[in-house]
Amino acid sequence: MTETVTVRVPAKVNVQLAVGGARPDGFHDLANVFLAVGLYDEVTVTPADELRVTCAGPDAGQVPLDRTNLAARAALELARRHGIDPAVHIHIAKDIPVAGGMAGGSADGAGALLACDTLWGTNSSREELLDICAELGSDVPFSLVGGAALGTGRGEKLRLLDVGGTFHWVFAMAERGLSTPAVFREFDRMNEGVRVPEPVASQDLLDALAKGDAGALARTVSNDLQPAALSLFPALADTLAAGRAAGALAALVSGSGPTTAFLAPDAESARAIGEALHASGTCRAVRVTQAPAPGATVLA
Repeated sequence: MTETVTVRVPAKVNVQLAVGGARPDGFHDLANVFLAVGLYDEVTVTPADELRVTCAGPDAGQVPLDRTNLAARAALELARRHGIDPAVHIHIAKDIPVAGGMAGGSADGAGALLACDTLWGTNSSREELLDICAELGSDVPFSLVGGAALGTGRGEKLRLLDVGGTFHWVFAMAERGLSTPAVFREFDRMNEGVRVPEPVASQDLLDALAKGDAGALARTVSNDLQPAALSLFPALADTLAAGRAAGALAALVSGSGPTTAFLAPDAESARAIGEALHASGTCRAVRVTQAPAPGATVLA
């Protein structure tokens, strides 16, 4: 048996997040166009006397280390299905913003699942891994596959998408986090009494991704949760304005926020936008990267 396995897993940005009304089960139907970006967590698993989770990196103190952590839940579910004792030490090296709307927790769940499958030699099929991911959460399946995908249902039903080029992104980290459930509750409050249309992916956006056309993508990005995130965290509007003023082709809240995302025409412009955002005083930190990025990957 392998003594230790490390899996690298990416963050995501939602270039389209169309949200339907609340379902009877409390979830919302989505048309969620995911794009994996080059910010990564690394999840390392090692045999241990019992299941435990540790974490290091920016804002690691905000990461739960008990069995509510998606990485721990992934190990427990894989072990349950295969009759294995889940005695493993899971260490998360954080680089994806915590509570930032970039699926860092979901990434850790997908990373731990692939790492444990490799460590234990359970040789799970892709379908079984995706099934476990879907049980863990709406964003977890995409963290496993990476690249670009359209998520429907509550986001867990994936259709892989073609991406015809490289997109340059700048991400601005806010001074505090936002709770995804709180943002959805605010979305429901703001749409109370309103007929919310069925979520549908934009064909123009899918075409822009397939062509690798940043200008066309910028004209079609959207996030139905952005008004709710801005309602709960009004200062994000200043960050969005600063990025637009610096030359971003598009500026939007990433997922449920509060990280804000800025699409740049090229790598040089992305660096300049990042510098301007850092100097603006409207955010805590800035990251410059590109997309698409591969999904969960076992490192040699």
